[in-house]
Amino acid sequence: MNEAEFIDALRGLARDPAARGLLDDVAVLGDLVFTHDMIVEGVHFLPNDPPEDVAWKLVAVNLSDLAAKGAEPVGCLLGYTLGPAEWNAAFIAGLGAVLEHYSMPLLGGDTVKANGPRSFGLTAIGRSAHAPAREGAQAGDALYVTGVIGRAGVGLELLKTGRTGPEIEAYRRPQPRLAEGRALAPVVHAMMDVSDGLLIDAARMAEASGLAVETDLDDVPVAGDPMRAVTAGDDYELLFAAPADLPLPVAATRIGRFAAGGGLSLTRGGQAIALPSSLGWVHD
Repeated sequence: MNEAEFIDALRGLARDPAARGLLDDVAVLGDLVFTHDMIVEGVHFLPNDPPEDVAWKLVAVNLSDLAAKGAEPVGCLLGYTLGPAEWNAAFIAGLGAVLEHYSMPLLGGDTVKANGPRSFGLTAIGRSAHAPAREGAQAGDALYVTGVIGRAGVGLELLKTGRTGPEIEAYRRPQPRLAEGRALAPVVHAMMDVSDGLLIDAARMAEASGLAVETDLDDVPVAGDPMRAVTAGDDYELLFAAPADLPLPVAATRIGRFAAGGGLSLTRGGQAIALPSSLGWVHD
């Protein structure tokens, strides 16, 4: 049972409207927005990544989900796997720095001791008057993305090959688009963050909305090889659907459009091209 099959099996238990049918990355209860993300050693961060950076990434990936709902952070709960004393101390220092940076108090959590690769979880709580779902895209909407796609993927490759470069910061310390999310939430039809790869997340938005989406590879702002960039993941930019003639309140790039039908298609140079064998990261 892979990730998608497991989530499908859970939907029968997630019957409360706050769960949004498990079609979104958050739960919405009144004006409160809840999200929970985990990061695992060897999957989401490298074993030799500094503990301060691991703490930053854990908080940032959760805040990115809040950003996609236009939410203001109000608190968090930490799930922590204990490690060596020095590593724990450095993690706490890094956690304090990132929580202070984003003005998000730590409210509680749990600690465990375990063997093997370590994993960490965070439940982030935010507040939003407008929390756009990922299934709200409409036929005729344009597909937009903030920032540059692929920088984190380049950073990971640099680390794996023992090289250096500014993209390493993008991989280790993503910057959640909280201000942009708050500006966009009241005016867009659908929004989510790009975590598993631009193509797979665009396909997810289209599927949730019951539509087809076409993406033009030439229009996507990328770092490095375009096809690798749009499938690499870990970007934590905002992906959203909005009317093509809407004056946007933030800087973003139009990269595609929604239409009646289903599925994802990709063009380059005005011509349809084959989709890559993998659209992005999937937990098998």
